[in-house]
Amino acid sequence: MYAALRNRFYTWIFQWRGPEAGAITLGQRRIFILPTRQGLVYATVLLVMLAGSINYALGLGFVLTFLLGALGVNAMIHTFRNLANLRITGGRTRPVFAGDTASFTIHLENQGDTDRYAIGLTHDRRQVSFADVMARSTVPATAGVAAPRRGVLRPGRLTLFTRFPLGLYYSWAYVDLDLRCIVYPRPAASGLPMPPAESTAGVGTERGHGQEDFSGMRQYHRGDSPRHIAWKAAARDQGLLTKQFTGRAETEQWFDWAQLPPQMGVEERLSHLVRWVLDAHAAGLAYGLRVPGTSVEPAAGEAQRERCLETLALFEHK
Repeated sequence: MYAALRNRFYTWIFQWRGPEAGAITLGQRRIFILPTRQGLVYATVLLVMLAGSINYALGLGFVLTFLLGALGVNAMIHTFRNLANLRITGGRTRPVFAGDTASFTIHLENQGDTDRYAIGLTHDRRQVSFADVMARSTVPATAGVAAPRRGVLRPGRLTLFTRFPLGLYYSWAYVDLDLRCIVYPRPAASGLPMPPAESTAGVGTERGHGQEDFSGMRQYHRGDSPRHIAWKAAARDQGLLTKQFTGRAETEQWFDWAQLPPQMGVEERLSHLVRWVLDAHAAGLAYGLRVPGTSVEPAAGEAQRERCLETLALFEHK
């Protein structure tokens, strides 16, 4: 009962809306401000100075007290304005492996003519990044979020905050952008050898995918090995071309769920498949992937690596 009421109160006071697509503009209803510990000390000193000025009828004491009080009020306005009307958009997040830290990037756009300084971004208040946003400019800010397990990771609410200019006030705003990061399974330690490759003998010469004698070039297709790209032709502005060879037929490397020992659990199998994918990619091999319900046809290159790792990250065992 208490927890439900507290959640409803927080939802009302902090305007929690859940993940929001598109850009977020920090209006007045999104920004909160409170005095910091230094601000409370500052206010206490002002009260002591005021009491002393009243008690001893000190004219200069009144002047100094009200001057410092006006400075504190002015600092509050500048602290709030440091966040007001900033436009927040999401950036691209690179995939990570389970156990690593995902770096979620957001873009801070200042459409006004006033520079904004010392804007902090954090997810858990332990890791904080700061950025200065000059007038009419956009800068990136990054928040680190732990990725303990494979799958899709969302950062949840991120906190933008500032104490500029005097540190007397803490102003903050919550942003919950529709961001996500693909978390790959943690690769297993080296040790389990890759399964033997399946030969495509008899079709290598016909299809021009052998690797002994140069037979010509064709247009580049996504997934072709970078080692077979004609870089000299690309340097002459002839476009991306792929070298073809005849002679020996190429072998295809398949990584199959069924090739792993039956006593392995789901996560352990995925970790070994990730290790094989990484090792095959490092060796420049063409490889395919078979897991229950999904098959990725053999290919090589960075795009194939990402396809296979994403398939393993999003695998659901039934």
